[in-house]
Amino acid sequence: MAKQELKRDLSNRHVQLIAIGGTIGTGLFLGSGKAIQLAGPSIILAYLIVGIALFFVMRSLGELMLSKAGYQSFTDIAEDYLGPRVAFITGWTYWFCWIMTAMADVIAVGVYVQYWFNIPQWIPAIICLIILLGLNLLTVKLFGELEFWFALIKVITILALIVLGVILLVIGYNTDAGPVALSNLWIHGGLFPNGISGFLLSFQMVIFAYVGVELIGVSAAETSNPQKNIPSAINKIPLRILFFYVGALIILLSINPWTDLSATESPFVRTFSLVGIPLAAGIINFVVLTSAASACNSGMFSTSRILFNLSNNKQAPDSLRKLNKNAVPSNALFVSTIVVSVGALLSKLIPEQAFSIVTTVSAICFIWVWGVILISHIKYKKTQPNLQAKSNFKAPLTPFMNYAVLTLFAFILIIMLIADATRPALLLTPLWFILLFAFYKRKRPS
Repeated sequence: MAKQELKRDLSNRHVQLIAIGGTIGTGLFLGSGKAIQLAGPSIILAYLIVGIALFFVMRSLGELMLSKAGYQSFTDIAEDYLGPRVAFITGWTYWFCWIMTAMADVIAVGVYVQYWFNIPQWIPAIICLIILLGLNLLTVKLFGELEFWFALIKVITILALIVLGVILLVIGYNTDAGPVALSNLWIHGGLFPNGISGFLLSFQMVIFAYVGVELIGVSAAETSNPQKNIPSAINKIPLRILFFYVGALIILLSINPWTDLSATESPFVRTFSLVGIPLAAGIINFVVLTSAASACNSGMFSTSRILFNLSNNKQAPDSLRKLNKNAVPSNALFVSTIVVSVGALLSKLIPEQAFSIVTTVSAICFIWVWGVILISHIKYKKTQPNLQAKSNFKAPLTPFMNYAVLTLFAFILIIMLIADATRPALLLTPLWFILLFAFYKRKRPS
């Protein structure tokens, strides 16, 4: 069967918002509460460090994606520079970590709906999956529109928080927790109230908060003008994410002393309630509901395109490369949806600590993917001087920054090994890679 091509129907605004929608979600709206309790105000520095590191990952990805017209994702890049085995492992690993992330998001949808309706959480979870499946089967342009509006709700909420916080800071507003002031960042135990250990332990959740930023690479095959849209998206998205995360956290911690925030409650709900906005809990619940649906939507898009690409490269069954009349990889989309739905139903039986395990495994797998991008870029710089000479979108400070970011990732993995909460997942994750390695040897493509 000849290679089939995806339809290039995503515009620049779609690509920009897909990356924002895939990244800003549970990690910020809910996970930041846990991270703040671990690190205190120094959590801002943790988000800043990881955000800057991922900017360089994105620049490396952008240069690689635009170096060859036939690239549809970073698995193609990995195959060219690191070989088919690494491409096979990376493609399936990327599918796996997005599947796990989508499972968590779709269960979150069920939990959020229970705020208004007393029904079993699996019902809205399955309904959400069916709706997203139906919309994704239509056209990639519809996916782009859906994700655009999902992401826009998040962006408006965060901007509203930042604008509100700035106004409160200027007028010196007093809440039940005390005056709104930047001094709240350091007067409650300093910037590192739990010491360096608390700061370091927060990196796992910070990494998880940024997963999805590389979706630009997956959506590249379906953008209408890659040479223009991909550089624009890569240059703008990381800075916007830094603004949304760092700006929002500065405002949150200026309004709320970090000691008043709970690891199990959204700091956004707490903040809007504290400043006296009526129906704040309901408003934010709607936002986190659409946020979870958006992240799940991004996950379904991403996993189906990865399966399609694996099939096109003869690393997955031929049936997964089938496109429907709308040029959507329908079989790949069905497979991903079924796996997510099974996980959603089973996850009801998993204890509360499962969320920490799932997010840790997801973070480890994304570190693998980002690492493969950086190593591929190092190989590209060493072996493709002709392509580099033609490039109009060169990654800065290479290869120094590639090695620096790889060192940071290795350091974060060591932290996960030391921490009691993340050690079990870190020790279990290698089993996935061993399984893939064994399967590749057995089913090696001809």
